[in-house]
Amino acid sequence: MPELATTLSHIVGTRYCLTRATELLAYATDALPGNRRRPRLAVMPGTRDETVAVVRALYAAGMPFVPRGAGTGLSGGALADNVVLLGLQRLRQIITIDPESRTATVEPGVVNAALSKAALPFGLHYAPDPSSQTACTIGGNLAENAGGPHCLKYGVTLNHVLAATVVLPNGEIVSLTAPSEETPAYDLLGAFVGSEGCFGVAIDITVRLTPNPEHVHTMLADFSSIDDAARATSAIIAAGILPAALELMDAATIQAVESSIYAAGYPIDAAAVLLVEVDGAADGLDDDVEAVVRICRACGARMVRSASDAIERGRLWQGRKKAFGAMGRLAPHLAVQDAVVPRSQLAPILARMAEIGTRHNVRICNVFHAGDGNLHPNIPYDAGNADESARVHAAMSEIMELCISVGGTITGEHGVGSDKLAYMERMFPGDSLDAMCRLRDAFDPERRANPGKVVPSHRCKEWHAAPGAHT
Repeated sequence: MPELATTLSHIVGTRYCLTRATELLAYATDALPGNRRRPRLAVMPGTRDETVAVVRALYAAGMPFVPRGAGTGLSGGALADNVVLLGLQRLRQIITIDPESRTATVEPGVVNAALSKAALPFGLHYAPDPSSQTACTIGGNLAENAGGPHCLKYGVTLNHVLAATVVLPNGEIVSLTAPSEETPAYDLLGAFVGSEGCFGVAIDITVRLTPNPEHVHTMLADFSSIDDAARATSAIIAAGILPAALELMDAATIQAVESSIYAAGYPIDAAAVLLVEVDGAADGLDDDVEAVVRICRACGARMVRSASDAIERGRLWQGRKKAFGAMGRLAPHLAVQDAVVPRSQLAPILARMAEIGTRHNVRICNVFHAGDGNLHPNIPYDAGNADESARVHAAMSEIMELCISVGGTITGEHGVGSDKLAYMERMFPGDSLDAMCRLRDAFDPERRANPGKVVPSHRCKEWHAAPGAHT
């Protein structure tokens, strides 16, 4: 490793090649703090050319690596276990914004919210909006196919990526573009989006920008029963209304938010609240607002109120997007899961989740994308307490099995990483997993990029040559 560190330091400078244990501690976890894996070294190129040179040097040395953006992931996908961590956070240039074609080309380290801020003078924004959008990067969003509250109407990252320049794990540079009627081809870009760093490294990304809506109307409905809130969710979609966002928070989440600096004015005696946003042209929007209010009241809403201005709207959304941070007041660690179930199953699934929490004596806080059934059960806990950790793990395993059993899936936006490897064989038959391995072989036959992630290693014959590389 000293020889490799010297080579990498010559490329990026000694300041950006970290080898000391104390320096590497900062990169030993992602946003799930209970899961720690320390890299052997961390290298952080500052330019496109440096990134290519680093990947080629790692290939020449036979060293696996793990690409990492801001480290806001929630599945362990950006953790490097005794291999090289390739940090892309310095590549933060917005290369171009083209308001005529409504596109932007950016480096992978550009922060999600920063792109929308830069596009604002043109009346545009970047639609995918994960809760971590003030910190997470476009490259990380691409790797995980990130979503966010507004993906209900506008779609996830895949729906907004038009092209990417990629460095394959062997150092080869390729250009991937979305197929079109003019250029029909295999959708290799679609395969790369959501590949969780296992196919290579994007060094620039071209994305679609979305016009800012003419009008936005944000509503908060509160309920005395979480079952009523779930029924209202299904009823709104069944009525043919497509909100820009439709989010649900339960009592435990509401109380955590309202006792934090992110207090949004949610009623603390509510069993659940729905945050509903509709947007678009002014004509017809009031009809949607009236329909949402009527449906929520018919489903038992105690009150439905509308944000009076942009400040109040921002406050309502801050409470939702900072809910995970607010839970940090409850315990030193937080287990966060991500599964998708049919909307029709929301009410019974939430009831069974509550029973699982009671049986394992853990506190489940729910805050999630109700409109598309993307659940995010959270359990605050102390990872240093072995008994509590075991109970949390058992509860989360039961919840994931429950979601699979009703026809759901194990991730909507957080990815598989290492956290959900155990569920892959439960979710997919062997031939599907084998196909995933063969697709990975097309990009990275030696499995040097993010080894041991996404597909269980006994399904894919992972590359074992690196001493200490856990696959």
